[in-house]
Amino acid sequence: MNIRSLTRGDGVVIGAAVLLFIASFLDLYSIDDVPDSFDLPNLWESGPVLFGVVLAGIIGAALVVIARGMPQVPKVAGLDLGQFGVAFTVFAAWCALGNIFDVPGGFDNFGGSNDGAPTAGMGLILALVATLLMAAAAVATPLVPALQAGLLPAARPAAPQPYGGQPQGGYGYPGAQQPQPGQPQPYGGQPQAGQPFGGQPQPGQPQAPAPQPAGDFSPFWFAVPVPRPLFAEDGSPTPIAELAPGTWYLAVEQRGAQLVAQTQDGRRGVLQDTSGIQRG
Repeated sequence: MNIRSLTRGDGVVIGAAVLLFIASFLDLYSIDDVPDSFDLPNLWESGPVLFGVVLAGIIGAALVVIARGMPQVPKVAGLDLGQFGVAFTVFAAWCALGNIFDVPGGFDNFGGSNDGAPTAGMGLILALVATLLMAAAAVATPLVPALQAGLLPAARPAAPQPYGGQPQGGYGYPGAQQPQPGQPQPYGGQPQAGQPFGGQPQPGQPQAPAPQPAGDFSPFWFAVPVPRPLFAEDGSPTPIAELAPGTWYLAVEQRGAQLVAQTQDGRRGVLQDTSGIQRG
């Protein structure tokens, strides 16, 4: 899971889930003139509130955050986990609202005086606030650009490497020491020009020239402001990966207004929407 792909909206969802968890340990009811020694139940001691508000809200928030951090989101019944998470958060807010309106749970329908009837406790009130905030952030994040900004700032990358070289320290982690000439290449490293992958050039083997970028284009690092799909170079409409905010990628070629980018695992694809990218 890549936490650098989380957005500000996801941060609001996480904060609301923490508030909901804290509220679940507070009083469910508030009763006038009750002695201080009387132990009022919390949200965990009410089945409808526990399942419909607390667990539904926390599960929904977890699904939203997990779906955002995964490079390829799994689908269930044609819907991805993020959509299920949004549905759970809305359901939790709806249940919390219903419990606020009918705190006694229908017992007040038997008639008689309502004096001494329980009202909403601090736990139930905070649960309503948390679930409303959570549902609003989950629904609005794909629609509001301010909520789509990265939750964590992207670290500045090292100087761009020629195409075929590996970034120092890997994508988004500049500054790691690189192997010296003659040392074995680490797994995932690129062989030097003229030597086989993972080994040294054989005696008598001609040295191949290092690849040069075409035209005046020079490879550079960039980061996207919001998650954007990366399409195959053959023009296939199905994305091969998703570029996440807060992570630096290497642009290896330019095709008009589009860029050919290289992902962390070495895959290449076409970034069609280059608006608002941050160059390293």
